[in-house]
Amino acid sequence: MNILIIEDEKLASQKLEKMVLKARPEAKVLAKLAEVESAIAWFSEHAMPDLLFLDIHLLDGTCFDILKAVKIECPVIFTTAYEKYALDAFQVLSIDYLLKPVRHADLEGAFDKLDSIRTRLSENLPRAAELEHLIHLVENQNRSYKTRFLIKSGARLFPIATAQVGYFFSEHRITFLVTKEGNKYSINYTLDDLERVLDPVDFFRVNRQMILHIQSVHMVHKHFKGRLKVDLISTENSTEVMVSSRRVAEFQDWLDR
Repeated sequence: MNILIIEDEKLASQKLEKMVLKARPEAKVLAKLAEVESAIAWFSEHAMPDLLFLDIHLLDGTCFDILKAVKIECPVIFTTAYEKYALDAFQVLSIDYLLKPVRHADLEGAFDKLDSIRTRLSENLPRAAELEHLIHLVENQNRSYKTRFLIKSGARLFPIATAQVGYFFSEHRITFLVTKEGNKYSINYTLDDLERVLDPVDFFRVNRQMILHIQSVHMVHKHFKGRLKVDLISTENSTEVMVSSRRVAEFQDWLDR
């Protein structure tokens, strides 16, 4: 495993290298860098490492200056004394976020997390495909999904948990949330927006007009031209719910998770 360390404190950098090699003796530390400028130059001249340890504050800026200039295509473990940066850090391909002083147990935990992700990948995948799958797994691991919607009804405001949602649908460029009880509310989201913020384990976009919650599906029937017809548990819905033919296989996989 080829590792790059970007850390502006010399002693901290040396200590981290020792801890890394103790935890993973087979690893090779390619370089230890302390500046944004030198890091950008390094990436322009070398292949992407297998793992990057990245401090937040550097001698001439922050690590986010590097991330703006370089497309990082390897897992990242952040090391910093500043907890407030955790939210920004996890917007990129991060495995873990270790607060200084880094402890052996925390470092081992980060490596274990990386190993657990990699064991889910096929050993026969070529490098490019492996990287694509790893990025997908890590992004999903770090991602948080919407848990409620704030609904405005007249002069009232109240939340509805996503677990209470039966489905969403779009009509005349307006998106509606329909609860499992059949109550309908307009919301300021498009279906494309909702696909990005809803947990795909619970929600599926069956066609251009509708996203269903798994618990709203009662029965599925084969239909014409390879499509599927879905019966919903809620009796309030009078619209025929159809799964487009191009989404049938994915929809069946979703139901069978």
